[in-house]
Parts: sequence; structure tokens; C-alpha cells
Amino acid sequence: MNRRTILKLGVAASALVMLPRMAAASFAPKPAGWREFEVITRIDLPAGGETAQVWVPVPSVNEDGWMKPGALSWTTSTESAEIKTDPVSGARFLHAQWAAADAPRTLEIVATVATRDRATDFAQTGTASALSEEDRALYTAPTALIPTDGIVRQTTEQIVVGARSDLDKARRIYEWIVESTERNPETRGCGLGDVASMLEMGDLTGKCADLNALFVGLARAAGLPARDVYGLRVAPSAFGYKSLGANKPDVTKSQHCRAEVFLEGFGWVAADPADVRKVMLEEPPGNLGFDDPKVADARAALFGAWEGNWIGYNFGHDIALPGSENDAVAFLMYPEAEIGGERLDQLDAAAFAYSITARELTA
Repeated sequence: MNRRTILKLGVAASALVMLPRMAAASFAPKPAGWREFEVITRIDLPAGGETAQVWVPVPSVNEDGWMKPGALSWTTSTESAEIKTDPVSGARFLHAQWAAADAPRTLEIVATVATRDRATDFAQTGTASALSEEDRALYTAPTALIPTDGIVRQTTEQIVVGARSDLDKARRIYEWIVESTERNPETRGCGLGDVASMLEMGDLTGKCADLNALFVGLARAAGLPARDVYGLRVAPSAFGYKSLGANKPDVTKSQHCRAEVFLEGFGWVAADPADVRKVMLEEPPGNLGFDDPKVADARAALFGAWEGNWIGYNFGHDIALPGSENDAVAFLMYPEAEIGGERLDQLDAAAFAYSITARELTA
């Protein structure tokens, strides 16, 4: 993609977001009442004569406006189980270890979380607290898979050229990703999030951990604090979007990564360009165009808003799992496990084995 194409997309996107809506959007999350969910994660490792350990993410995103972790409890067949916290990102997870013995190795974690819709009013500024210098440094820094130099910086410089404000920069990056990427149904799990490789290979396809990581990388390269939010869909969409919710209690494969960008005067702002592409590919009848009302409404809303049918686990990158001699994980959104020092495939829940269920709690 050359500079002329990027500039053309940026101008088109800017023009699009300035067009008035002719009718109320059918996808329009707004802060309202809180909802409480119970999420149960069950681990059942095969018995055997080798040591085993697991690291299971638990809700650790605590944001006054849209998410509050609640009670957390667990039962397990080992006495060695405790909550650990990643010292850099604050990601919390349960670390359990089993000795080499031919005995059941089970774990069940019950977590409650309160969540609600969120939306930024871009007509109102000046009420959000400033970001600390420590957090600004953390959320503009490169990670192992999200560099902020080289092709990432070159790409973002072309996207934001002529932007008049940080809000304009962030919106241009969001619109560029919506226009330039595609959801790839063949991608395993939520993707890898290898931003530089995507740009170098010219393969801008993937799923949420790819496309939203691309948003985070381009934003950071533009000097905007940004972060991935790794989490889980737990309920259907209240707006009728089948592609944007968990439509059954079994949410074992409902992981979803979102993104945020920090803008002065607005605070942390929601962004989920990957879900726009998900709507285009998966929302019935499928393969929708940009002019479809479902796509247009989701595209308009998902810069600045998202629905509270999802919980956030953490913002972590490059997490070193305590007790493991293997490499750090790029992010912790799925349960991780090792048997005899060999890491299991976290995307193969049936063979792992683990399951996750969710239900909404009523007052």
C-alpha cells in the first residue's frame, strides 16, 4: 500500500465520520445500569507421572465507568494455588501446581464481574483526569510483537499526516484499519498480534488480537497512549447483533480483545475496529458491505463505545509466567498450562482440557 492510497483512505474516512446520520443507530451503547455476571473456568489436566502447572487469567480490569471485578473463589485438587499479579501490567491470574503423581488434577474458578455499556461524548471535554507519566510511558512503549519504529511508525505517519488533534489522529487510525484490513476466519483463536509482520508482509488479515493490536501499535507510534484489553464475551448483544455476543452459556471459545486510546480531555476511549470487520464477515446474511446499515452503525459506534456484554481480564503484554522456564506469553487471555515443562496448546480447549461458562446474575 503506497502513500497515495493511505492518504486517500484517510481523507475518505474523515469525510465519512463527518456525514450526519439520517436515523438513530441500531447499535448505540450508552452507559446505563450495571449488570453482574458469574464466570466459571474449569481445568481438568490428565493424570500422570510428571509435574503440572496452570496459569488462569481472572478479571483484573477495574474501571469505575464500565467494569468492576467482584468475588473470586476456587476449588482444586492441589494445595499449591494462589493469585499472582504481573508486576508490569497488573494482570492477575491463578497459578496452581501439581506434583508428579497419578492423581486427578482439577481446578474450578468462580469469578463475578459487574459491567455496563460505555460511550464517550466527544462534544464534552475537560473532565477526564490526566494520565500519569508512568502510565504514559507504559502505554506508548513497544512490546515484543508491537514495535513502534520502522514500518509501524512509517505507516502511522502517513495515516495521520495533516491531523489537527490527537482525537483526529486516533479516529484516522481507526478508520484506516476498518478500511484496510479483513477478518480471516481461518486464523486460530484470536490471532497472534504480530503487528510488524502484518505490515511487512502486506497481509492485513486476522482476528481481534491482530487487528486491534494493529490499532494499538499505530496509535503508540503516533505518540498516543493505547492498550489492548484482553477479555471474554459473556452474553448476547442487546442490539440484536449475533456476531457481537456470546449466544450460549458455554463461552470457552468466546475470547475477545478490545482496545483503548487515551485522549486528553476524554480519558480512555474505546476502540474496536476488529468488531466492525467481524460484523461485515459474520453478521447474517454475511459478507456485508460498508453501506449496509448494520456495518455503518457498528462502525460509527465502535470508536468511542462498546457494549457491556463482555468482561476484561487484563491489559498485559509479554507476561512471564512464574514457575515456567518457557518464553513469556505475548498476552494472557486463555488458560495456560505445562506438563513436565512442556507447554500445552491453549487454543485446543478439548485436549487441554478446560471449559468456561458464563451466566448473568439477577438481583
